[in-house]
Amino acid sequence: MLSMIRIGLATYLAAASLCPAQYPSAEISSGDLRVKLYLPDGRTGFYRGTRFDWSGMIASLIYRGHEYYGPWFQRVDPSVRDFTYDGADIVASPCTAAVGPAEEFITGANQPLGYNDAKAGGTFVKIGVGALRKPADSEYDRYRLYELVDGGTSSVQTWTVQKTPESIEFTQSLSDPRSGYGYVYRKTVSVLKNEMTIRHRLRNTGSKPIDTNVYNHNFLRIDGAPPGPDYTITVPFAIQSHHPPDATLAEIHRNQIVYRKPLIDQDVVFTPIEGYGTDPKDYDVRIENKRSHAGVRITGDRALESESLWSIRAVLAVEPFVKVHATPGEEFSWSMKYTYFEISRK
Repeated sequence: MLSMIRIGLATYLAAASLCPAQYPSAEISSGDLRVKLYLPDGRTGFYRGTRFDWSGMIASLIYRGHEYYGPWFQRVDPSVRDFTYDGADIVASPCTAAVGPAEEFITGANQPLGYNDAKAGGTFVKIGVGALRKPADSEYDRYRLYELVDGGTSSVQTWTVQKTPESIEFTQSLSDPRSGYGYVYRKTVSVLKNEMTIRHRLRNTGSKPIDTNVYNHNFLRIDGAPPGPDYTITVPFAIQSHHPPDATLAEIHRNQIVYRKPLIDQDVVFTPIEGYGTDPKDYDVRIENKRSHAGVRITGDRALESESLWSIRAVLAVEPFVKVHATPGEEFSWSMKYTYFEISRK
């Protein structure tokens, strides 16, 4: 059991010096679909920040020769907040340096569970990470590397992992009486033919209700291609947005978002994707790259709480949010399906 882990600069730099092949990982596959996942590990894991869920982080997904994910940054630097540019390089902070379908639990007020209630030196909870120490200063900052007090008790590495050739299940059990929060969190990533499904079960074992949102950042890089006119994003509803994208970079066309030029340098496209209803059928986004002749469709079984698009020159991210609610003793479940496909060459 890890009773306390202090993630400091020296520790992070030591693990960051590992080459990608040295990070703990596992692979699952089904026919033409091959997925490599990083395993959660508090000492040598690829991702040990305190923003994103440590489990199910995908290093690589290849379908019929097309790579969909992979690193969008060149270096990790603990002195950086979020990310920055250094010449041709993108430098990410430890909390932002995630890849693939990375998930973050955050309330509608952009807080983790129990942050406002915790006193300085007390604990708050980030699901998929653990119990974190609240510092004496300031409001919550998702880009800050907080002290991890307890990453769970399910194993010496804080997570248990069960694997078959086509699936992998991660389990984290946390009990934090100081904050009143506790849970058993299970995430299962499975593949079948050209589909990857991510299933979640969250059982509330604490004394307080769990009310939070969770979103998937979906760091997408089809064959490493930068966001630009080759990409089209399609949803099943007419898109509205109170903050449309910069019209020189991208535009909303009814139920689609299209890019007007390739993103370069420090270009950013960000826009809320609004206009969805309360039916889970609106959790449906299709992203195609006509140059690569490849695409992905992402669907979920819960209604959207919100949705947005963020992209820079190295990565495209459609971020669907859903609401998670579980009273003490209750279990909440949700899932997403990723369908990978080729576009016919006419």
